[in-house]
Amino acid sequence: MTFDPCGILGNSPALKQIFRILEKVAPTDTTVLVTGESGTGKELIVRALHKNSLRKDKPFVPVNCGAIPKELLESELFGHEKGAFTHAIRSRAGRFELANGGTIFLDEIGELELSLQVKILRVIQEKEFERVGSNQTRKVDVRIIAATNRDLEEEVKKGNFREDLFYRLNVIPIHLPPLRERGEDILLLAEHFLKKFCQQKKGPMLSFAPETKQILLNYSWPGNVRELENIMERISILCEGKEVTPADLPSKMLNTSKQVKPERQEKFHFPSIKDLQDLNLSLKDFLEEIENRLIIEALEQCGGVKNKAAQLLGIKRTTLIEKIKKKNF
Repeated sequence: MTFDPCGILGNSPALKQIFRILEKVAPTDTTVLVTGESGTGKELIVRALHKNSLRKDKPFVPVNCGAIPKELLESELFGHEKGAFTHAIRSRAGRFELANGGTIFLDEIGELELSLQVKILRVIQEKEFERVGSNQTRKVDVRIIAATNRDLEEEVKKGNFREDLFYRLNVIPIHLPPLRERGEDILLLAEHFLKKFCQQKKGPMLSFAPETKQILLNYSWPGNVRELENIMERISILCEGKEVTPADLPSKMLNTSKQVKPERQEKFHFPSIKDLQDLNLSLKDFLEEIENRLIIEALEQCGGVKNKAAQLLGIKRTTLIEKIKKKNF
């Protein structure tokens, strides 16, 4: 089977590795947990996973667990019977029933209350549930895919997320990297979105000036792909020339790009051979000492939250965990 990315753009090694994993996972019914910052495109990955699965002709039902009021979420997920609560004037099927035979996508699953986590766990283990207000057990055949921008391991430690549910969901973990870690994908996506919006508005095709491209690459993109798409739409409307110059970008992007390199040049001093000799360390030991100190500092700044510490260091969370285990921190 060849994995169809379903329009997801990117040539970065990180994204190609995700596609390789999805190609193996898609034909199975294994539960998948997709993690990543807000705006990285987790739902697009999940939809592509469904489209490449054996359930592709069956329903795909997304549920944003953080957007539905907590008092209504159980009914949304499992349905309810007539008279189960005020305004329940008729029986209604929930999202799990609607997804029968297909895939249910539980987005922002870290927002679920513990009482609902128990019921989700039961569906995973027993493939059964009851509607609100009913004692009748219903069977359901769905593939469950979940996503979150939270560090669920930390939530488990804090008592906010059930450990047994976490392990049931985390059979195949997929971490979607932030846009700032995807290198040239930034320009690829920027050009794609800009072309799309120019065509939609029937305006002239725009291109990026070289210095504009550099700013796009240097910017940290806290809003990830969603932020990039919004900025490209804005440029397609407001840009007056045929070339996008730095003046057409939001001021926050210019301020960030101006600060990055000069600060590094003024404040950072590269170590010398004398430093190694003074410390009586080999190059290998010296580099390891630097790495140890930076990891410890990042963990301290982030209160021990590995996901945030990894972002601060500019590495994958899994890479950080491997280093911590190896170093016995």
